[in-house]
Parts: sequence; C-alpha cells; structure tokens
Amino acid sequence: MKKFALIVAGGVGARMGAEVPKQFILLAGKPILFWTIQRFLDFDPGIELTLVLPENQFGRWHALCREYAFTPDVQLVKGGQTRFQSVKNGLGAIKEEGIVFIHDGVRPLVSHQTLSNCFQLAVEKGNALPVAPVVESLRQVTEDSSRHVDRSQFRLVQTPQTFQTSIIQLAYQQPEQAFFTDDASVCEAASISIHLVDGNPENIKITTPVDLLLAETLLNKLP
Repeated sequence: MKKFALIVAGGVGARMGAEVPKQFILLAGKPILFWTIQRFLDFDPGIELTLVLPENQFGRWHALCREYAFTPDVQLVKGGQTRFQSVKNGLGAIKEEGIVFIHDGVRPLVSHQTLSNCFQLAVEKGNALPVAPVVESLRQVTEDSSRHVDRSQFRLVQTPQTFQTSIIQLAYQQPEQAFFTDDASVCEAASISIHLVDGNPENIKITTPVDLLLAETLLNKLP
C-alpha cells in the first residue's frame, strides 16, 4: 500500500529561546527538520513527503536545502493558524489512497520499528496511535487539592499518528473544536475507534534546550 508522510512544522521556537523556528535549529550539525524527514526516507525511499510550513518560512526552507545540499522530493503546503488547519491543508494535497503518517517536524528520533508498527496496524485496522508507558508518578490536580492516580491506566502519545488516507481526510471535514489536540482526537469526534501501538521511548518532541541536548545524545544510538 502506498505510503505518505505528512510532516507538520509550524513551531516558532519560543520555549527554546531561539531566534529561528525550532524545526530549523541545528541538531548535530544540520536542521532538526532534515533529520526528521531523513528518518522516513531511510524507512522507505519511495514514501511521498508533504511538508506543512508557515508560508513565510518557505524561503528559509529552500535556502537551507541549498546550504546543506539536502534534496528530497518534498511537496510544500502552506500551514494554517492552528495545527488542525495545517493538517487539513496537508491532507488536501494528498490525492491517492494509502497510509499517511502525520508526524511532528521536531520528532527526529522515531524508530523504524515504530514506523513499521504504525504502518502494519493502520493497514489492518485503519489507524495506529504510537504510545509509551508513563514511568513517573501522576497526580490529578483539582481547585483545592490533588490526588494520586494509577499511572498504568495512562499512556504518553507520540507521532506519527497513522491512518488510511480516506479515513483521516473524512474526519478532517468536521468543524474544528477546542479539544482537538491531535489527529486521534479528531478521529474520535467522528466516532472512529483509535488503535494503540508501541512507540519508542527516544521519540521525544524537541521543545526545550534540554530536549535538544538529549536528542544529540540519542541520535547516533537510534536503530
């Protein structure tokens, strides 16, 4: 079945304290976004890539590609005001049936095993949501107190959230809601059951300087 990767990269780098958008911050000598895209190309060189960026970052993308001699075949799509709108724009650029991986541009450490897990389950059941167990204690906070909760009942959600294209494109035809924090929540609002699959613990989202240091340590150890 045909594979598509929809990479969403609309960050501005505020929590990084950076002057450039976080997807363009250097990780081990090249932009984070380049590492992310390369993971998908290494997994399947024939995968079709769609990159969603704010329109005012298109020029920076092209300039960096020239500077680093990075030449993937990527379809650029203009992002929206929200993640929902950006993903919807990206999905609109995919015209064939297949399996689409919707992935954060600043998650460069997704493993090939996670990608394979997601693909196989999405082929079988229509979607796949990679997750990792919670390893620290959790407390639920209310207005005037807090209480312990059983961490075994919770999972940390990762990307790529993976879908048969026709299913996710249909889900994104509904109006945007404030509780849409990811693609799985969009599907659930369309009465689509979500299927969980094992992710990989290294698959962190780089949002802070500490994340960047951790990613540099993990980068060369990723299978």
